[in-house]
Amino acid sequence: MPQAINVITLPLPLGIGSVNSYLLQAGNGYLLVDTGAPKARRMLRSELEGAGCRVGSLRLTVLTHGDFDHTGNAAYMRTTFGGKIAMHADDARMAEVGDMFVNRKRSNFILRVAIPRLIGFGKSEQFTPDVLLEDGSSLSEYGLEATVIWLPGHSKGSVGILTADGHFFCGDLFDNIRKPALGSIMDDHGAANWSAARLGTLKIGPVYPGHGKPFSMGQLSEKLT
Repeated sequence: MPQAINVITLPLPLGIGSVNSYLLQAGNGYLLVDTGAPKARRMLRSELEGAGCRVGSLRLTVLTHGDFDHTGNAAYMRTTFGGKIAMHADDARMAEVGDMFVNRKRSNFILRVAIPRLIGFGKSEQFTPDVLLEDGSSLSEYGLEATVIWLPGHSKGSVGILTADGHFFCGDLFDNIRKPALGSIMDDHGAANWSAARLGTLKIGPVYPGHGKPFSMGQLSEKLT
């Protein structure tokens, strides 16, 4: 079990909501799950330092998927705090070329142009991940007893992180805006339902979503089979 889980809720531009990052103690250092949008960078750094994460103590930044409200500060974290960046190979090109729709079925030209400007994701935010995650990848070498769970649906390369004692970081597969539920924005609904169903076979305790407050699997409105 991580010794501590710090929930960091970061605002999105224009009051359109918020996104969560999670700082976990991992051995003698820290592991960060998701990084928020670039325009919330100062707040993210303040929260990390307030929790005891200093330059050189961040061992790994894990990205649950390639959307810029989750990856927006990853390059900055690697340069400033150190540590590697890890994400699934199927979403890596989003970060490399700065295009959230590069591997999605549905594309919208207006959103493709508008979202990077709104979020603040520019050339300096683009990056190539150091570690390409797969279903079943272990994070033990970074000080955290946890396993990567591939969760396609919101994007092809969406993943969750399940710690040995059942803490589950689900990215945008689920959210808890009004109540715990399957995320409202899915690129592939069939894949999302498959991802949700496979979780029914796992021992999961608290769930930490990309958007909204943590909840338990028992609170989900969808029945997982």
